[in-house]
Amino acid sequence: MRRRSFLGGLGTAGLVATAGCLASGLFETTTSRAPPLVEPRPTGVYVPTHSESMGMVGTGSVGDLRVRVGYSYPHRFWTIEQDGDGFRAQQVEVAPDDAVHLMATPFDPETGQVIPDTGLSVEVYRDGDLVTQEVIYRMLSQQMGFHYGANFPLDGDGSYEVRVSIAGVDLPRFGAFEGRFAEPGTASVAFDYSERDRNDLSYRLLEDEQGQTGALSGMEMAGGIAPDLPGDALGRGTVDDVRLVAARVTADRFGDAPYLAVSARTPYNRYVVPRMGLSASVPEAGFEGRLSPALDPELGFHYGAAVEGLAPDASVTATVDVPSTVARHEGYETAFLETGSVELG
Repeated sequence: MRRRSFLGGLGTAGLVATAGCLASGLFETTTSRAPPLVEPRPTGVYVPTHSESMGMVGTGSVGDLRVRVGYSYPHRFWTIEQDGDGFRAQQVEVAPDDAVHLMATPFDPETGQVIPDTGLSVEVYRDGDLVTQEVIYRMLSQQMGFHYGANFPLDGDGSYEVRVSIAGVDLPRFGAFEGRFAEPGTASVAFDYSERDRNDLSYRLLEDEQGQTGALSGMEMAGGIAPDLPGDALGRGTVDDVRLVAARVTADRFGDAPYLAVSARTPYNRYVVPRMGLSASVPEAGFEGRLSPALDPELGFHYGAAVEGLAPDASVTATVDVPSTVARHEGYETAFLETGSVELG
């Protein structure tokens, strides 16, 4: 066992593979697929150096959830670490023996809502023997959306079994989600891997667009797109490129008081941004406090609180107290790192 712990108009890379990447002579080894980073990199979301497609492995069931497994080339990504009073992105390089970047996305099969805040680990077996295992990261990718991912080594071409273990969800859940997704479980998905198939995944350098403000469009299977919020719109604002959209929702599932829901999302692609510390102030209602991450069939993943006296036209100030600690693919690593407040309007 080995273990190692734009712009919208560019269109999608899709799930269609195109041959010829290796024939160009540009890329001869796994690690050489990542071109040099843009220098200087913009502060905020930007178009990365390249686009790539994703191969599908399959889907499996874990209790009430389905989990979709895919793969692409191994590539660099960034984890978020606290650095003194702030946060910084720490680059994770591709290791020489990495074969693929495995991605797992758990979702509710009835609504399609992705579960972006649970523990998830992956084990890869071949002929019953453990090849590698990882506790994989919550991640944001411009093309692949929200997923859990990491780079994995494999023992060459052949048939593998990918076991995805999902911890129980302990976030507040409302409506049809109440009481669901609480039990941990494991899904098994067969993976027939060949280096040739991986190398046939499309890969395109973006020599003219890289570094520009903007983002690549998401694939058809990109996960974690934030829905339109129901209820009374209370405004929107931006803190370090995180778009905050607020609504007042009245429904029995939230209790007697109106519910303040704030959706934190990426610009351009509207992917949910989990793992933040978010609070709000509503002076007219005498409210100032934390917004809890939660799941709802209509609101999706969001941050919310019951606010007595919340009016349909209330003035809301949202504050990012702790920036998102979700890992990022290239193009997101310089954004979503700062705290700050914004009056939503």
